[in-house]
Amino acid sequence: MKWLKTIRRLLQLVMMPLRRNWSFFVFMYLLGCVTAWATLPNMRGVKLYGNLYPELFLDVYVLAAILTVLPHKVRIWVRGVFYVALYMASIVDVYCFVKFQSTLTPTMLLLVGETDTREASEFLSSCVSPDILLSNVGWVLMLLLIHILMTLRLRFPHFIPKDWCRLVRSIHARGIYFMRRVRPVTEVAVLVMLVVSIVLSAHNKAATFKLMTGKTIGEVEHTLTESKHAVLYQPIYRLVFSVYANTLTAKQVDRLVATVDKVKVDSCSFRSPNIILIIGESYNRHHSSQYGYVMPTTPRQQKMEKRGRLVKYTDVVSPWNLTSFVFKHIFSTYTVGDKGEWCDYPLFPAVFRKAGYHVTFITNQFLPKAKEAVYDFSGGFFLNNPKLSAAQFDSRNTKLHEFDEDLLRDYDELQSQNRDNNLIIFHLLGQHVQYRQRSPKDRKKFKGDDYKELKPNLNARER
Repeated sequence: MKWLKTIRRLLQLVMMPLRRNWSFFVFMYLLGCVTAWATLPNMRGVKLYGNLYPELFLDVYVLAAILTVLPHKVRIWVRGVFYVALYMASIVDVYCFVKFQSTLTPTMLLLVGETDTREASEFLSSCVSPDILLSNVGWVLMLLLIHILMTLRLRFPHFIPKDWCRLVRSIHARGIYFMRRVRPVTEVAVLVMLVVSIVLSAHNKAATFKLMTGKTIGEVEHTLTESKHAVLYQPIYRLVFSVYANTLTAKQVDRLVATVDKVKVDSCSFRSPNIILIIGESYNRHHSSQYGYVMPTTPRQQKMEKRGRLVKYTDVVSPWNLTSFVFKHIFSTYTVGDKGEWCDYPLFPAVFRKAGYHVTFITNQFLPKAKEAVYDFSGGFFLNNPKLSAAQFDSRNTKLHEFDEDLLRDYDELQSQNRDNNLIIFHLLGQHVQYRQRSPKDRKKFKGDDYKELKPNLNARER
């Protein structure tokens, strides 16, 4: 019957990528699984990506299908490129996880790009040691070794002693025997798995496409705030995303550098020889007695306000509710509604430096670090670019702290560099989390009982 022949032909076509590239498929699928297991944080409640196995099946199948349609000579070279790219990305990704508790990030790639030969050799000598083989990196290297041994045994039978490769030969023979014996069942199973993996993975593939087509790093970051954003569950995806994110930021950096070079200041009266700007992230004015809150939470700020040493704004509206978006608008002289983008306008610290101020930037967040999240990368790339940093700041701190008050120690160390006219910018870590994570134990002032009358509808635990 024609329809049976059609089904049979369809099953053969579906099975062809695996039949022609079964070794590639098996080892790349195992590589994806091993990498996912090796980069799983040892924390309560952390689980593997829920769609790992079906989506990985789809991804490796697509690569095998690509190899199938290529001419034999081209296929050999392309397969080699796939092997090198996937194995290297996995090794680097797992290594970063072992050493820095983070998989590949755009900041890691940025730091690599800014590393010279001497720094690279010093890093390798200090961080690449034999104990790496006993870490999770060893699992990836073991899989690579088995793959190499099997390949050598199949292609060069006399290259390796037979006793060494008995296991490899046995696996190969059993695999071929199994495929032949259960071919009809296998073909149907592969077709079902392919359909299921496409259905289950469609959303993440669409989300990944959206992520990888953002026009600016801000747009990419905004995409990642969506509840169903893309999950970059494999090292090669994280590597490609890191390259893409750095490409986007490089475009804005180039525009900022061009703008900085054009900054000119005709004159400056220096009416305020010392200006201090404190950027307090996620600060809630509704819990500030300075803005009418019933509890005395800001006595020092109110004292400074009465003495005329602090200005309290009452009509400021944030253009965004994302830190990095707001930070770019704060540092740029761009105003919402102006032509172009924020990166087409001068950065205000650069203007102050051109005017003759000594500019100091002390931050507790935007210092480049290997495990930096995309949000910090997006918000701080224009601060950490070497040329832009030199154009904006004369002095900077070099370390982060658990509590914001420790930034004062950084200021004490940098104070000797101050001149007659100074702009000092403090950037605090912010209050995105519970207060006890942002203040020392000896600063605890209010207790739950203090809020009995203020919050009568709350129970003791909630207060």
